[in-house]
Amino acid sequence: MHTIPITNMVCPRCVMAVKDVLNDMGLSYAEVKLGSALFLHELQPLQLQQFEKELGLLGFSIAKSREMVWVETVKFTLIQLFEKEPSALNAPISPLLTEKVGVDYSRLSQLFSNSQGKTIEQYFIELKIEKAKEWLSIEEINISQTAWKLGYGSVQYFSSQFKKITGLTPSEFKKSSEKPRKYLDSIAGKG
Repeated sequence: MHTIPITNMVCPRCVMAVKDVLNDMGLSYAEVKLGSALFLHELQPLQLQQFEKELGLLGFSIAKSREMVWVETVKFTLIQLFEKEPSALNAPISPLLTEKVGVDYSRLSQLFSNSQGKTIEQYFIELKIEKAKEWLSIEEINISQTAWKLGYGSVQYFSSQFKKITGLTPSEFKKSSEKPRKYLDSIAGKG
């Protein structure tokens, strides 16, 4: 078995996209999951080069180092909190990431900052605000409920972070006819 770690692959759509690339290329694989593709045999150099090119067209790349894999695991783990473990949004993220990645948080934090151009905390706040935009676009969820669901201790603190990132207060965003949003997996740094 041969595993190829893939960066920026953090959602079910990403898995489908990579499977499509492999099927279009006629490459047989054992499994494609978030962050990697598993092959029964190692790809030939030309196949690997073409696979990397095709991945690049979709915004993915092959992780060339274990450090890149760690950074991708951080991103994937944080995004998954919103989908699978929303109650964990109230808990500190450092122990969770240390456990999931198996690397000391201070080292993870430094690697993430160096490769993404922002701290893990800044990235997590951006994810929270993007999720808030989604929830605020749904009429049944009010600002207080959104702040609480995202783990904010107060509506005021949530509102100040929201305005700092979006330029609008949550109330202004909720009233706006245009509600620009991003996919959680599209929030990335420089790398």
